[in-house]
Amino acid sequence: MRTQVGIIGAGPAGLLLSHLLHLRGISSVVLERRSRDYVERRVRAGVLEQGTVDTLVEAGVGDRMLREGLVHHGIELRYGGSGHRIPFEKLVPGRAITVYGQQEVVKDLIAARLEAGGDVRFEVEDVEVHSLEAAPYLTFGGERLDCEVIAGCDGFHGISRPAIPSGELTYFEREYPFAWLGILARVAPSSEELIYSRTERGFALHSMRSPTISRFYLQVPPDASLDDWPDERIWAELKARLESVPGFTLSTGEIVEKGVTPMRSFVAEPMQYGRLYLAGDAAHIVPPTGAKGLNLAVADVRVLTEALDLFFRTGSAELLDGYSAACLKRVWRAQHFSWWMTTLLHTFESDDAYGRRLQLSYLDYVTSSEAAATTLAENYVGMPW
Repeated sequence: MRTQVGIIGAGPAGLLLSHLLHLRGISSVVLERRSRDYVERRVRAGVLEQGTVDTLVEAGVGDRMLREGLVHHGIELRYGGSGHRIPFEKLVPGRAITVYGQQEVVKDLIAARLEAGGDVRFEVEDVEVHSLEAAPYLTFGGERLDCEVIAGCDGFHGISRPAIPSGELTYFEREYPFAWLGILARVAPSSEELIYSRTERGFALHSMRSPTISRFYLQVPPDASLDDWPDERIWAELKARLESVPGFTLSTGEIVEKGVTPMRSFVAEPMQYGRLYLAGDAAHIVPPTGAKGLNLAVADVRVLTEALDLFFRTGSAELLDGYSAACLKRVWRAQHFSWWMTTLLHTFESDDAYGRRLQLSYLDYVTSSEAAATTLAENYVGMPW
């Protein structure tokens, strides 16, 4: 079996890449070890930058997102007993974010690929990468797939990055001394926009997925166990951290999903080796505070699509050779923003009274300076493509 691009992973990066290549007349096969039901139900990111929204619309897979997604023109930073809105419509006119779950993006992309006759294979076993420097190919379940290029879109724990020979990549990592306990609850949002709340008890985030489903996160110790967090304790702690301004009451409801997410930053350089190109979480991880993970994956895929289009049309590998360098400029900008948002809003046990007072002083600066607020807004809605 032969194709032009073999894609490992049917998350948003792999599926979007396959669809964008299809629109350019380039063939691909997507291999995914999980079931279709699993990837369509896997709850992850939910904040789409303006550029991500534009990409999905231009690719013809944004109709449902435009109908059901929640467009937000600001976020609130809550600390010290007050709420401070960052108004995107004033600071970055014409740009906004759309709240639309990653699993919904995946559903839309799978439907589009199957409708177009795309080759997306789920529950594929024993995928291996071969011959990256010459004539690359993949093996899986006793089959062989010859490719001209392989795209590794299989996440942080996938097989793509480890297939690159030892010593060819440099890793940059940072682990944070806390995690996020996230829940999905069947309750209408208590706010029209996202609330980022910094308290002495720790950080909390009020987000949403629809008019009837809310998403919440709590800063917890890195070794936190769900056994220690029954529903009653979660709601009590969310109330303590979010009901910190006069007149705000947090609505509660049935918790339908919960999980603990470690907080880390990770970058692998370069994002390519031979004919293998890494995209999304396979190449980089950001703490979720800045809502950059899915959006970075989409940005990678856009760059890779242009490079592959030039390669297959003209034989020129110029853009492919520069793929990693082009992506890493945005990756490191997003790494810095995610680190900045994380350190700005979370409490650190290592901080003394002086350090915590400095944190509050900087929050005052961000919410009182138009220049500082504009920097936050520009990064949050995403740099122009």
